[in-house]
Amino acid sequence: MSGMLASVNSLDEALLIQSFSVDIVDLKQPAQGALGALSVSEVAEIVANLSGRNVISATVGDLPMQPDLLFTAVQAMASTGVDYVKIGFFPGGDWQACIDSLATLARTYRLIAVLFADTGPDVGIINALRKAGFAGVMLDTMDKTLGSLTQLMTWSELAGFTDAAKAAGLLTGLAGSLTQHDIPALLSLQADYLGFRGALCRQHCRTAQLDADRIVWIRQLLLGAGQPNGAMGLQSRSAELNVLGG
Repeated sequence: MSGMLASVNSLDEALLIQSFSVDIVDLKQPAQGALGALSVSEVAEIVANLSGRNVISATVGDLPMQPDLLFTAVQAMASTGVDYVKIGFFPGGDWQACIDSLATLARTYRLIAVLFADTGPDVGIINALRKAGFAGVMLDTMDKTLGSLTQLMTWSELAGFTDAAKAAGLLTGLAGSLTQHDIPALLSLQADYLGFRGALCRQHCRTAQLDADRIVWIRQLLLGAGQPNGAMGLQSRSAELNVLGG
């Protein structure tokens, strides 16, 4: 069963989405790119206002694959108290050097690597992420004009990714311009969570305001095929967070 990640771009949106009992409140700024980031101060304010009632993730932005740059950005974002920090693995640069650099932070913070379906990601990197201590890995899309995740990767490719991530013991997410039509098929892959932004907004526009009716609809579709209040995988991860003081 899969839980629901909902991306929000402000304190107001975070407080709104909180009332819908989503599994992960994801903080990012869609107007700034695929993984556009909110400022560290904005994220810290949101974390303080949600008062530990939600699992929270935050992105560090569309950054080049430079080890020192990523280390500094991840360290700063992790200091806000979010439960997970998401790092985009964009084309170019030395991925292994970046993973090695972040391994030190992965001992203290829960890091999520984001691979992009439209860049032909190498699933073989999952083993390196596991060895470095990353908490999870997810698929997303970089160019939002190309369609949803299910249009950019075949069923066998998606299954291969989720199987590899699960075998490595990593938290697993699927996102990327997902719509309500993608949900039934993706649920069968049993990723820990499915991520949404555009599908929750007016006119299905990821930079528009959230639409309460759309949030309810997506939430109901996810719960309709699973147990109430999210996925078992996310519940167990939430329990882990409590034990570890996250």
